[in-house]
Amino acid sequence: MIKNAGAAVLLAGGMALGCAAAVPAHASAAAPAEHAAGPAEYAAGLAEDLDAILRDDRLRGAAVGVVVRDAETGETLYGRRGGRRLLPASNNKLQTAAAAFGLLGPGYRFRTTVSVKGGDLYLKGTGDTTMRAAEYDALAAAVAAQGVTRVEGDLVADDTWFDARRTPADWEPADLQYAYAAQTSALTVSPNDDFDAGSVEISLAPGARRGRPVRVGLTPDTDAVKIDNRAVTGAPGSASTLRVDRRGGSGTIVVTGSHPAGGPRTSVLRSVEEPSLYAADVFRKALRAHGVQVAGATERGRTPPDARTVATRDSMPLSELAKPFLKLSNNVMAETLVKAIGREVRGEGTWEAGLPAVTAELRRLGVDTSRIAMTDGSGLSRGNRTTPAQLAALLRNARRQPWFAAWHDALPVAGRPGPLTGGTLAGRMRGTAAAGNVHAKTGTLTGVTALSGYVRAPDGRTLVFSSVVNGYSGAAPKDVEDRIAVRLAGGGAARTALRSLAPADGGDLEPSWVAGRLP
Repeated sequence: MIKNAGAAVLLAGGMALGCAAAVPAHASAAAPAEHAAGPAEYAAGLAEDLDAILRDDRLRGAAVGVVVRDAETGETLYGRRGGRRLLPASNNKLQTAAAAFGLLGPGYRFRTTVSVKGGDLYLKGTGDTTMRAAEYDALAAAVAAQGVTRVEGDLVADDTWFDARRTPADWEPADLQYAYAAQTSALTVSPNDDFDAGSVEISLAPGARRGRPVRVGLTPDTDAVKIDNRAVTGAPGSASTLRVDRRGGSGTIVVTGSHPAGGPRTSVLRSVEEPSLYAADVFRKALRAHGVQVAGATERGRTPPDARTVATRDSMPLSELAKPFLKLSNNVMAETLVKAIGREVRGEGTWEAGLPAVTAELRRLGVDTSRIAMTDGSGLSRGNRTTPAQLAALLRNARRQPWFAAWHDALPVAGRPGPLTGGTLAGRMRGTAAAGNVHAKTGTLTGVTALSGYVRAPDGRTLVFSSVVNGYSGAAPKDVEDRIAVRLAGGGAARTALRSLAPADGGDLEPSWVAGRLP
């Protein structure tokens, strides 16, 4: 969410860092020890180094919480206001993911079904965010293989597995046109392999010569979105001034500005107003391509209980889905999982049913839920609150769960390339002891940055850590988080490497959200 940091952030509490002393476990006045020393000496040396990292001028007046614990023993090696309730941004997804693994199970799959009754064809979804045009094409081929060549009635889009409320009430209206704030629906389409469900890709290329309209295309091909193209081709070498806007509640995307003749092709993602009808339109085109004609209209409705199933498609299991979810910080997947949890636990695919179930599961996992508040599953809401201490407790206790390996594998990996390996940490901590070592969830909103996860210390111990900062000055100081993680990974020997990490501008959004936002 892009807005000025202000009162909403400072509600979590703000105080100059100089007023807070770190609280290392068993710290002594002894000189800082090297990483091979015992736990007490290690904690003392660590405290000195982390205190120095946190004396960054950009954190003056910010609300800072940091906790480092031994994952096996639970010993707190470092603590700075770990009990402070803060906005977690996308660290909220750690809580949603843990509850999903616990309540749905790592083998959980979303099913999309095609059924027939009374001359109508029904397309029913249960929240599969991995349905792309190719998957709808495969469903259409399966329908044709049943010998169906004509549907005399309507194509009915059934999204009733979830309720009709598409976005949390407190999401920023200005965000809603972007893919990272797309609508949650039981029946939807993803335009790409990142599974940005509920959005469409708009490609933009210059016309043949100056003054001609900019060429605009949609992926997937759909009539559910209308394009109002007012953009023109500019002079060669001129600046591109393209804008792509979908105003609230509108199914029309307006393209304005100019793009230079001979300039590069570019693309953006924009959310779609009615994901279920968007999905039905993509499916209807696929049916036509496979020789199946639909005589009637496309409309929303409910599949009769006695309809005959003619084709189904199951998603990848949650154990695999968790990778694009956590590594790419996918908000729509988070909200879909909350509604799926509500449906599983209470028979209602709603946030009102899902969020309390998530909280109850977190309590079972040892989280003090009196210290947290969840108003969505993704962390895009500014109503969420948690503490670094509770995030660290969740990370530690998750290690005892049967689904831990899948959870750990789904986290971004520092310094490792690739969207489904390094994810939002792919470009960070390269060439340090943290690269390939730190597995952690990032979080970014205006005035909010967070990093929580696992790191292997030089002595072989696994540590859990959580760093959450609200109300800092300027763009997200991601290098501060990186310095903490590198110090944990490298021990005292990492002090030289810390000096080579230059200040970084982390922006106001998760890096995986930015790519499709601007031309």
